[in-house]
Amino acid sequence: MTTLPDRPHTALMVLDMQNGVVAEAHGRDAVVSNIAVLVDRAREAGVQVVWVQHSDGRLERGSEAWEYVPELGRREQEPLVHKSFSDAFEGTDLEQVLAAAGVGRLLVAGAQTDECIRSTIHGAFVRGYDVTLVGDAHTTEDLTEWGAPPPDQVIAHTNLYWKYHAGPGRTAAVADAKDVTFSG
Repeated sequence: MTTLPDRPHTALMVLDMQNGVVAEAHGRDAVVSNIAVLVDRAREAGVQVVWVQHSDGRLERGSEAWEYVPELGRREQEPLVHKSFSDAFEGTDLEQVLAAAGVGRLLVAGAQTDECIRSTIHGAFVRGYDVTLVGDAHTTEDLTEWGAPPPDQVIAHTNLYWKYHAGPGRTAAVADAKDVTFSG
């Protein structure tokens, strides 16, 4: 139902599952495991897997912290989008990658829920994509010392409001990894 014409395909987008991003993340191992299963299922279904990797002053490109977690392995033919802003569409070639693959529906997983995940799902939605957030395949670290709710509440709240998000001609949804379907 995407508003993007001639874009019938789905992609799984894995955001920022990097050593330095998820080292202290809530439920890290379960989230990594859920993403690994999603990646395997997407590949089996012939669905594009798009990897997004963040770098900035605290996450220096080429450093160990910048590298993807070892449990998740990108294949050479799978696109890798480098970003330096929270929204994976900002200042990147993500839109061109998705357009070239005819993608109008995104399944989103990764980190961090309260920054890059939220920015990217909203960025995709306003650009016309159907966006499904994989509810048990995104995470964040504990930022309570800066006034944020505990990570489990941040994740639950994001899942709650995205489940009921709406816009004309496109859909927002939340699904657990086991319930994800790769067809529209």
